[in-house]
Amino acid sequence: MDQSHANRPDAPPQGVPFGEAARVWTRVALLSFGGPAGQIATMHRILVDEKKWIDEPRFLHALNFCMLLPGPEAQQLATYVGWLMHGPRGGLVAGGLFILPGIVAIMALSMIYAAFGQTPLLGALFFGLKAAVLAVVLEALARIGRRALKDARAHALAAASFVLIFFFSAPFPLIIAGAGVFGYVAARGQGGSAPLEPDAPRADLAATRRWALGFLVLWLAPVALLLALLGPDNVFSAIALFFSKMAVVTFGGAYAVLAYVAQQAVDAYQWLHPGEMLDGLGMAETTPGPLIMVLQFVGFLAGYRAPGALPPMLSGALGGLLATWVTFAPCFLWIFLGAPYVEKLRANRALAGALGAITAAVVGVILNLAIWFAIHAMFRRTATVSGFGLHFDAPVWASLDPWALLLAAGAILAMFRFHVGMTATLAVACAAGVALHVLGLA
Repeated sequence: MDQSHANRPDAPPQGVPFGEAARVWTRVALLSFGGPAGQIATMHRILVDEKKWIDEPRFLHALNFCMLLPGPEAQQLATYVGWLMHGPRGGLVAGGLFILPGIVAIMALSMIYAAFGQTPLLGALFFGLKAAVLAVVLEALARIGRRALKDARAHALAAASFVLIFFFSAPFPLIIAGAGVFGYVAARGQGGSAPLEPDAPRADLAATRRWALGFLVLWLAPVALLLALLGPDNVFSAIALFFSKMAVVTFGGAYAVLAYVAQQAVDAYQWLHPGEMLDGLGMAETTPGPLIMVLQFVGFLAGYRAPGALPPMLSGALGGLLATWVTFAPCFLWIFLGAPYVEKLRANRALAGALGAITAAVVGVILNLAIWFAIHAMFRRTATVSGFGLHFDAPVWASLDPWALLLAAGAILAMFRFHVGMTATLAVACAAGVALHVLGLA
């Protein structure tokens, strides 16, 4: 094989047949539990260590690129590696299979939740789940913080983003944009570019433009059609617009955007209650696929509770699938549009500074998410504080649930002190919630 052929993304490494790659991507999808960190670790174990289809530097190169994109980094990493191996069809298969088990699982759980979610036994199960979710979010905060907060400037950006979003309800996109501009300006004095790595992947630019245009149309055409036929006030139009916006500004992975989605879906749109958002996150944590699949649960409840002339379950299913479509269709667009230029993106120091600042700001946003979850998981009531620009929910301390506090503390201790896996922690917390109900304690 000549060098020019080896550099093409449609030249599969070591001649891996497309059918075999599809079977392995199916296996990866079915094992993709544990949030982004667990999913990336699974891909690394199978693709790098076991199959040796991609080496360590190229895997990390792909991961770094995907961490800089809006959207779920693990799903985009699968799409990117699939693209490196077999071109666009490889990216479609890898990225599509990665989310398929989660779509099926979350849809089934959403229907069960809508039909039986208020029964005492399921309520007790989700009581335990909510408490443990806090530990999961805190673990993500610690992991991302260690990577992103490397100097005083990054710590200051994280603190500022937390204060703005928690105490002043500043718009998430505005925080991200402000951090990006600050990082870009601050890094411009460091030089224009860095050396490029050799043997960068290359692609046919015309083919790249065709694929990017195709996914742009597939993403936005349904949104435009819904707006034209149903108007902006219809629940399906609102779902399409809201989650399309999320697809553009979700820098930093799923945890970064969940606080904003939760606050908007609960407070602005009133599609669901705070406790239900925690339930949905627990579902996404314990099923295969990206954590951001929780947005399907949000879309399902939005459609279910505003069915119009449709049966509620059908309306919910359509709302969930619509939220999923406008969330993940742009992910393929970003990969097919940006992957051929990834080396140039990494070489630009000013752009790298902007993206580093965004990552630091994301830490503050995730801290906001953790506190928001803690307040709504462990306190039965909250009080809104407003005035002098402030606007936030403060816990009513007399409404503290001691059993929720105990379960959350146990989950945090298990994950941080004894390094118990996320799935095991969530399972034990669910069982504890059911046991407390059976004993009449909670």
